[in-house]
Amino acid sequence: MPWLFLLAPILLLVLFTYVPVANMVWYGFTDWDGLDPVKEPVGLANYVEIFTRPEIFQVFLVSLYYVVGAFVQLIVALYFATVLSFSTRFRNFFKGVLFFPYLLNGVAIGLVFLYFFRPGGTLDALLALVGVGEPPLWLGDPDIVNVSLAATSVWRYMGLNFVLFLGAIQSIPSELYEAAELDGAGGWDKFRSIVLPGIRQIVGLSFILAVSGALSVFEIPYIMTGGANGSETFVIKTVTTAFTFSKVGLASAMAVVLLAIVLIFTWLQRRIFPDDKVDLT
Repeated sequence: MPWLFLLAPILLLVLFTYVPVANMVWYGFTDWDGLDPVKEPVGLANYVEIFTRPEIFQVFLVSLYYVVGAFVQLIVALYFATVLSFSTRFRNFFKGVLFFPYLLNGVAIGLVFLYFFRPGGTLDALLALVGVGEPPLWLGDPDIVNVSLAATSVWRYMGLNFVLFLGAIQSIPSELYEAAELDGAGGWDKFRSIVLPGIRQIVGLSFILAVSGALSVFEIPYIMTGGANGSETFVIKTVTTAFTFSKVGLASAMAVVLLAIVLIFTWLQRRIFPDDKVDLT
């Protein structure tokens, strides 16, 4: 009987996940343009092109900005989750403020920050109040555009990690904190010896999600810059290759490469930081 209840979700998973992935892998070995019913096999030519054309693979360097932003995001989210897990004035208000950006639509966030970073916009007006008369072009300068976009991504997704950390910290028995206080442990000692080991699995999960998202970022840079001024990510490059240049076969191979990189990174993280059961007693 339990298998009958699982049959429908398993069929939907196979139909809408595994079948499209299998088709994508097959398209990666063809020169399909997305319209022609004939898909001519080309072997590994698409993959050779990906790794031999610098303009295709070098866009992965843009993801480094988002990877750094992911680390900042995790640290800040962990800090606020730890502080707001204990008695703090207006902590429910601050919880809502921190989580609210994650509830917003990504398109809306992109448009809001597009006006926030525009010349003479909100950020420039705020800087003018403190005496900064000639601010840089936040989205027009190739040297800082990716920093601006990564900061926007941090602001949007920090709420998710904050909630994950908050729930994990609040699940730790309060008796452990009381025992630590009797032993004379301070705030840092309790965080290092109780909080961090107790939420290690959630930290590992958040780390995988954050870095995987950084490698496959699309929404924010596509809406705010369209990949201009050196802000094109690997996913934007893939979409452009498929729908602008009608090279669906090459774009499928690029998607397979991205999927393989994410899977390899996840496997390495699991090997280096295994999810062993933590015994805080």
